[in-house]
Amino acid sequence: MRRDSVAGTILVAAVLCVVCSVIVSSTAVGLKSFQQANSKLDKQRNVLAAAGLLKPEDTPADVEATFQKNFEKHFVNLETGEVVSDEQLKEAGVAEPSTYDPAEARDNPNLNRTVEGLPGIVKTEKYVDVYLVKSDDGKLEGLVLPIYGKGLWSTMYGYLALDADLKTAKGITFYSHGETPGLGGEVDNPNWKSQWPGKKVRDDEGNVLIEVVKGQGSGDSEVDGLSGATITTKGVDNFVRFWLGEEGFGPYLKNLESKEKSDG
Repeated sequence: MRRDSVAGTILVAAVLCVVCSVIVSSTAVGLKSFQQANSKLDKQRNVLAAAGLLKPEDTPADVEATFQKNFEKHFVNLETGEVVSDEQLKEAGVAEPSTYDPAEARDNPNLNRTVEGLPGIVKTEKYVDVYLVKSDDGKLEGLVLPIYGKGLWSTMYGYLALDADLKTAKGITFYSHGETPGLGGEVDNPNWKSQWPGKKVRDDEGNVLIEVVKGQGSGDSEVDGLSGATITTKGVDNFVRFWLGEEGFGPYLKNLESKEKSDG
């Protein structure tokens, strides 16, 4: 076969495609464990940051140790507010709870649910993992909740930490968003995030109090809006209030409060 023939050209192209596909596939498989480890570490870092337990000098080993020492992970059914076991998750259709992916669950009709109070988002996952901060003697010291919702350009993902009373913010962090740098992107600014600790997010009846307001906030339940980023500010206000409300973690928070009172 002539090397410059049509058949020869097609053969060379086909061989190259097969070789490249094998290389790419092998690389992806080989790196999968590293990607999973990095994803796990990133999640732990953000949970610690929201709870105020992350130190700038922490190594990956320090993050893992602090996380294992201070946190308990629970899965919550958002429709009922009840904690569910790994067996219940498997019965619901989660093949492996340890690798449960909320993003995949949102696309699964058996694992998602329809919501009305989250602007721009119609379906959320039905089951979600939350992180309880526990003292050495097992007492509740705080709670870290995953939160997300629409900003101006993107869906913003983060964590909101509550104090032991489950009514006061302990911190907030965002680990993924596509908001405008210098404007909506200021959700990453430590100065803006420093407003959250100590803010009252819920009252004794479970009503949501926290507000991210346009301009400068006042009182113990308002956070300053982001300058020049009205839509991002409104988005954060909407989805933080949603996740603390009845369609979000409201039922779970009431159940947890009742449990803490009975245990105490």
